[in-house]
Amino acid sequence: MAGRHPPPPHPAQPDVTATRPARRIPALINSASGNAAAAREALGANDSFDVREVAPDALNDALDEVVAEGAKRVLVAGGDGTIAAAAHTLLSTDVELAILPGGTLNHFARNLGISTVPADALITAVGTLCRGVDVGMVNGTVFLNTSSVGAYVRFVRVRELLEPRFGYRIASALAALRVLFALRLMAVELEVDSRTLVVRTPLVFIGIGERELQLPALGQRTPNGRRGLHVIAVRGRSRARLFALALSAVARGGKSTARSPVVETFIVDRCTITRSHAAPITIDGEIVMADPTLEYSLRRDALRVVCPT
Repeated sequence: MAGRHPPPPHPAQPDVTATRPARRIPALINSASGNAAAAREALGANDSFDVREVAPDALNDALDEVVAEGAKRVLVAGGDGTIAAAAHTLLSTDVELAILPGGTLNHFARNLGISTVPADALITAVGTLCRGVDVGMVNGTVFLNTSSVGAYVRFVRVRELLEPRFGYRIASALAALRVLFALRLMAVELEVDSRTLVVRTPLVFIGIGERELQLPALGQRTPNGRRGLHVIAVRGRSRARLFALALSAVARGGKSTARSPVVETFIVDRCTITRSHAAPITIDGEIVMADPTLEYSLRRDALRVVCPT
C-alpha cells in the first residue's frame, strides 16, 4: 500500500555458540591417594575443571559416566595404579587422558615429562598437545610401566609392611635387603620370538620401553630407547643376589656404578611366561593373583595422553 513503510528489520540475535562458556574438563580424584588433599586444593583453584572425588573401586564407573556424558578429555588425579585403572577404561574410547600426579613415584607421568607440581600439571592438562602412548597388557590387564614375576612380589609385600613405620625409601632398601637373603628359584618357560627358553630364576621383569641395565639408572627407561616390552630374566641365585643388591642401592638412591649381573634380555612386542602354578605378580607396583600362563603384549599408541611436549 502506498505510503506504508516496511517493518523494521529484526534485531541481530546474539551468537549463542560464541558466548557459551567452554565446557569444563571432568576431573576425578582418587580419594584414597596420599596426595588427594593437594589435588583437591589445586583443582579447586582452577575453574577449568569439574571436580569429582571417587573411591578407588568406583573409578571405572565414574569414567564410564563421563564418557557417556560426551567428555572429550578427562583428568585423573592419583598414582600409577590409579592412572593404569583409568587407562583400562579409556583404551576403548577416543577420550584424552590428562594426569595430575598423586602417587609416591609417578613413573608414568615423569616418563612423559608431566610435572609433579600440581599447578604446572594443570597447565599441561588444559593444553592442546596430545599423543599416543604405548601400553602393556598381561592376561587382559593394562600396565603402564612394569610387571614382574617372582622375587619382586615379595619385595613389594615387605615394603608395604615397613612403609608406615620407615617411609617409602628406607622401607624399599630394607625390603630389598631382606629379599636378598631369601631368594627362591622358580622354573619358568619364556616364549619370545618363536623361541622357547627354560630359565631357573628368582625374578622376571617386564618393562614398557627399553630399560637401563646399569646403576645408577637400573630399571629406568632408556632415553630415546627402543619401543617394545623389555623382558629381563636373572639367571641363577648368586647373580640374582647381586641384582637384588642393586635394587637395594636404587631404593636408597645409591650412586654406585657397579654393573648389573648377566641376564637374559629381549625387547619384543609379545611374550609368554609359563609357571608351574598360579601365583601373584606385580603390575605397576600392585600385587595381583595371576594364572600360571602369562600372556604379555604391547599395544602401540593405544592411549591418548595430554603431554607438555
